[in-house]
Amino acid sequence: MADATVTKSAAAPPTAQRSVARNRARRNWVPYALLLPGVLWLFVFFVLPMVTLASQSLQEGSVDEGFVFTGNIGIYGTALTEYWPQLLRSLGYAAAATALALLLGYPLAYFIAQKAGRWKNVMLVLVIAPFFTSFLIRTLAWQTILAPGSIITTFFDNTGLTALLRSVGLVESTTLTATPFAVIMGLTYNFLPFMILPLYTSLERLDPRLVEAASDLYATPAQAFRHVTWPLSLPGVVAGTLLTFIPAAGDYINSKLLGSTQTTMIGQVIDSLFLRVLDYPLAAALSFVLLIIIIGMVGIYVRKAGTEELL
Repeated sequence: MADATVTKSAAAPPTAQRSVARNRARRNWVPYALLLPGVLWLFVFFVLPMVTLASQSLQEGSVDEGFVFTGNIGIYGTALTEYWPQLLRSLGYAAAATALALLLGYPLAYFIAQKAGRWKNVMLVLVIAPFFTSFLIRTLAWQTILAPGSIITTFFDNTGLTALLRSVGLVESTTLTATPFAVIMGLTYNFLPFMILPLYTSLERLDPRLVEAASDLYATPAQAFRHVTWPLSLPGVVAGTLLTFIPAAGDYINSKLLGSTQTTMIGQVIDSLFLRVLDYPLAAALSFVLLIIIIGMVGIYVRKAGTEELL
């Protein structure tokens, strides 16, 4: 049958052969044409800004006299030497908020995906409902939530949680405002939907029969979760942690409104250098250092998690 097909194709007239060749060539370039808008978007709004940022970090001068490209690589050493505490603090706060968002978001996402039934859509709307409110207003609301005398503060004082937070360095006095705890709570709350939605997408595709099969093989609920549910939901876990950690590491609103001078994050430093100090090269260098660190951490994390296909 294959020989007959080859013979028939070879015996086709030249016009038909040229038509087949044109169709094959069209099929070859169509996928690239579909990718072109996305590639142009990334080039204009990602590659060019990164190149501009890198070039700006290697300039010297002032706003009054102008900035000139000099290739001053030493600015990166200055940035790391002067602002490494804020950089490490930002990564620590972002990691804590990401871990807390995972602990809170995973059970909720699982319930919505597997147990909510007809209430699934309603609960998903409630998850994304905070996005209908300004990020700034949502953050300012935490000043009231954690204010002295509030329900949360009273509960923490009466249950000894405030003393526990003080022992681990998240609270410095009897108040919860202007503390690392307040900043982490703000980050967790603001970026929690970014954790829940990827987890829901991954868990919603989970076939319940696989868990039932594990139970039939005498696996306990904990064993079924460890060997079935968790591995199958890992792409959602990785996506959710990345979507939470990356913006949290560069955030400056939460540390500015909920923190103090002792909780300054690197995003707040960059904002101040760009808009107040007007030291553009140093601000650009800090931005580029943060970018490189996050890219490196993300690459290592994704490979360790065993989901290289996400890269």
